Amino acid sequence: MNYTFQLLADLSAESDQRTLAELLHQVFPDTPTAELVAELQYQQNRQPVQVWLAWAEEQLVACKLGYERKPGHYYSWLGGVHPDFRRRGLAQELMQRQHAWCQQRGYRSIRTQTLNRWRAMLLLNLRAGFDIVGTVQGERGLTLVLEKSILPAESGGL
Repeated sequence: MNYTFQLLADLSAESDQRTLAELLHQVFPDTPTAELVAELQYQQNRQPVQVWLAWAEEQLVACKLGYERKPGHYYSWLGGVHPDFRRRGLAQELMQRQHAWCQQRGYRSIRTQTLNRWRAMLLLNLRAGFDIVGTVQGERGLTLVLEKSILPAESGGL
């Protein structure tokens, strides 16, 4: 199957928020779509959220969201792949696109978090070069804090 990829520079359009929330509800079925829309709106109102999307024809099948945490440091916030499209490399592809974008813009590090029970996401992050830098005990279980150093892309030469 062929996939197309898209980058949204921000998440200001309500139609984008709704489409994304519908996908995220498939990924996180315990979270109502309305709650996901509210969370997307809240974060976008704090600062622009960049969104990497994967489409299978007209269907949104995967996403990766992030935003600047502080100058030079990016937060890879949320992502997921529709259950029917998992194990096809989409999460890895979107992560690589996000990291390349961050590198091109001079970010020095990327941070993310995942619940300990989401092993596939934890393993993907570890394979991508993240280190576990901390933990937070929350109401949904143990959250692992991961960080990866990245070097800005150089403009040619040795």
